[in-house]
Amino acid sequence: MLFTDRTDAGRRLAEALRHLQEEKPVVLGLPRGGVPVAFQVARALGAPLDVIVVRKLGVPYHRELAFGAIGEGGVRVISDDIVRRGRLRREELASVEHAEEAELVRQARRFREDRPRVALDGRTAIIVDDGIATGATAAAACEVVRAQGAGRVVLAVPVAPPDAAAWLRTKADEVVCLSTPAMFSAVGQWYQDFSQTPDEEVVSLLAQAADVGATEAEVTGVEVDAGGVRLAGDLTLPDGARAVVMFAHGSGSSRHSPRNRHVATALNRAGLGTLLFDLLTPAEEADRANVFDIETLAQRLADATRWLRSRESLPIGYFGASTGAAAALRAAASADSDVGAVVSRGGRPDLAGPHLADVRAPTLLIVGGHDTLVLDLNRHAQAELRCENRLEIVPGATHLFGEPGALDQVADLARSWFVRHSTGTDRPS
Repeated sequence: MLFTDRTDAGRRLAEALRHLQEEKPVVLGLPRGGVPVAFQVARALGAPLDVIVVRKLGVPYHRELAFGAIGEGGVRVISDDIVRRGRLRREELASVEHAEEAELVRQARRFREDRPRVALDGRTAIIVDDGIATGATAAAACEVVRAQGAGRVVLAVPVAPPDAAAWLRTKADEVVCLSTPAMFSAVGQWYQDFSQTPDEEVVSLLAQAADVGATEAEVTGVEVDAGGVRLAGDLTLPDGARAVVMFAHGSGSSRHSPRNRHVATALNRAGLGTLLFDLLTPAEEADRANVFDIETLAQRLADATRWLRSRESLPIGYFGASTGAAAALRAAASADSDVGAVVSRGGRPDLAGPHLADVRAPTLLIVGGHDTLVLDLNRHAQAELRCENRLEIVPGATHLFGEPGALDQVADLARSWFVRHSTGTDRPS
């Protein structure tokens, strides 16, 4: 089978993947040549498109032999057998991993720009490349994607040698390959046009796909009724949303916070709705004492939750920042609260005081490693929690998570927590 170019290969591959459309998959293109193929697949299936950045970890004296692989989100897959047989020292492994991690971060930032990666938790992930030679990179991608939480891994390629395709069926749950010619020497021989895919094309295709996804989740301006007080808000409900996360903003912030909007966008792309709204009116915000009135803020959040429930029957989660985190935890501690999960970003959970012990919703505390004062406060507050909880420290991050990649880590952590808990998978809503 001969393909005109990667676009032609992608269209033909998409037809062979139609049976997966009902599973609402995520399509992941291997850079660089796999992304143009994946773009056509994602468009045909109406699925989100992302890039899967994987770096093989090569044995120092035999780079073609991989002792493992790394992926985004801190995923690390190591072959203990190769490490043992190669008698590799710890410092050798660390040196290779450090170099490849730097390149992984550079590539991910270059291709995806400032967009967070699409969450894979429990979803079908379709890994796409323009063809297979040895299959080593594709196999590493399968392991990384599985480690990132994918529920099912499908590898899809236009062409591969028969032995590589057979081997890869032991790595993926399903392999879809259009052609497995016996006389195989290189992927390029099966394309009329196999010209190199530049970085700029990868960036452009991913941006186009993200823009299409953004139009599917339109932001609606709403007026939230919080116990008779009218509060301005922005409600976003992606098609088929499985939960809604309400944002409680911190002192000196509002629903326009670029940091919270960055996290909200990541949640939207994972199929979660978001409600960003102001807990105080403009007149109330003028008095700085109000932003530390946790009882009032928590009551507003609880009232707003009842308003949202009157409109939507979806499970609800809370995302709080700074003093907003204390308000979220205080609201979650009330006897009639049935919130599914709580996430705190650089929060002040200590301000919820004795009510921490009454929180039943699974709670994730995210703090920057260099935000030492707030980190200590979170550690003390965590000791008071009696619910399922976890403290995640983002290395090198300060209070506002302004360092490169820090906010992406926050978005990844929050997204995974809400997908796991707020959808009712682990506990009744």
